[in-house]
Amino acid sequence: MANQFARDLRKRMTPEETRLWLQLRGWRAKGWHFRRQVPLGGFIVDFACLTQRLVIEVDGLQHRELMHLQRDEVRDEALKDMSFRVLRIANAEIKQDLDGVLLRILATLEGRR
Repeated sequence: MANQFARDLRKRMTPEETRLWLQLRGWRAKGWHFRRQVPLGGFIVDFACLTQRLVIEVDGLQHRELMHLQRDEVRDEALKDMSFRVLRIANAEIKQDLDGVLLRILATLEGRR
């Protein structure tokens, strides 16, 4: 069930998710293998580099609302309990500064802040 839903989500990625995905999938040659819409512990995360235990979530404006903030906090804690680092990126960041977003992801992968 989760796998089918994840497949459906891959077909309906937002423009920002698609833009980021086009970059992340090119990093495979550098040794960073990302997957998109990955089922993990009852959740489906936007992107995951499983070998590095990194999850990237691309958030729209609705994630600023209290209900979403609380749900995201619970989700992030559950992923951290599974030893994943969670990096949340706003749609606006991808639209306005994709290079900066990519540098932040790379720094996280390399263990820098």
